[in-house]
Amino acid sequence: MSDFDVRAVIARAHQQEWARVVAALTRRFGDLDIAEESAAEAFATAVERWPADGVPPNPGAWLTTTANRKAIDRLRREAKRDDKHREALIVYDNEPPEPIGAVEDERLRLVFTCCHPALAPEARVALTLRMVAGLTVPEIARAFLVRETAMEQRITRAKAKIRAARIPYRVPSEEDLPVRVDGVLAVLFLVFNEGYLTTSSGADPVRHDLTAEAIRLTRLVRRLMPGDGEVAGLLALMLLTDARRAARLSAGGELVVLGEQDRGAWDTALIAEGHGLVRERLAAGVAPGRYQILAAINAVHTSARDVRDTDWSQVVALYDQLVRLDPSPIVALNRAVAVAELDGPEVALAVVDRIADRLDGYHIFHATRADLLRRLGRSAESRAAYDRAIALTANSAEAAHLTRRRDQLA
Repeated sequence: MSDFDVRAVIARAHQQEWARVVAALTRRFGDLDIAEESAAEAFATAVERWPADGVPPNPGAWLTTTANRKAIDRLRREAKRDDKHREALIVYDNEPPEPIGAVEDERLRLVFTCCHPALAPEARVALTLRMVAGLTVPEIARAFLVRETAMEQRITRAKAKIRAARIPYRVPSEEDLPVRVDGVLAVLFLVFNEGYLTTSSGADPVRHDLTAEAIRLTRLVRRLMPGDGEVAGLLALMLLTDARRAARLSAGGELVVLGEQDRGAWDTALIAEGHGLVRERLAAGVAPGRYQILAAINAVHTSARDVRDTDWSQVVALYDQLVRLDPSPIVALNRAVAVAELDGPEVALAVVDRIADRLDGYHIFHATRADLLRRLGRSAESRAAYDRAIALTANSAEAAHLTRRRDQLA
């Protein structure tokens, strides 16, 4: 097996085994820092040894054993640890496994566990993305539109609070689910988004492993909480978005935006399932939440047989509802794209320029502004905005699309 093949195996093992290894170490050692750091060291050791020694017959067991040894070595080096506590952790763990509880899936169980209500909502999500999904600090920082140092501090503070408040690693019961589900959905949404359009340089532009895992876990949450509208809304949103995956990249690896996609390549089964969930929530007669509105917006887009058939007035009306729930600059930016189709690019540009100071480091802001300026014939300003967007994105497919658009300017 070549080094490239071995690294592909390690990448799959990371995606499949990270949560299980972290969960096992957290249960045994009771410390999230030790669990995460020892798991990371085990995967680093795999990168070093597997190409030379070969992939072990049971990669998951090898990683767990190696991570346990790394954790024990770390504890032995920490002189401040209580001797008896350290000795108790070092002995072989032959205690019977704890009950599974309401959540059977190991990864989803760890997501619910990390989304503890004692932590601030953003801290819960950031910590869970790092611990469970294995996203890097830069990836999480880009998802939250904050600096890497700020995100590192946020995660560190969350871990410190867990230690200070002695928040236990405990399998969530059925009663825990409603108070934790908002954080769980936020985690799954951000994992899906990272797969939908990767923010890391050198990675595949679209990571189906992340989108597929986010959909799988959201389906599990739906089975646990069938009456929760936002769970249904998030699943519908993911399905309707993922349905367009086959049309999102050109043969040359360039991103294809919604208006230019071959709609015949869309997955009709996923669209039908997503539309069914949206109709179900409409029939419920309950005021929709954020994910339900986003799903409805995607339902409008995927109902149009051609981009010219899109009901932009309905899209804007749905964004107006969303703004009342989530008055964030990202929502305002997305709404402006729809406004441009309904009222023209000049009206939309005025909206975009009002949020410039809040989104200057966000590449999609500059890409949106560049497109509006292009449509208004302001080529020099459009070129500058495209340059800024290209400089800010790490996604190769997105950069190729923006570069082509910029180079088409007069």
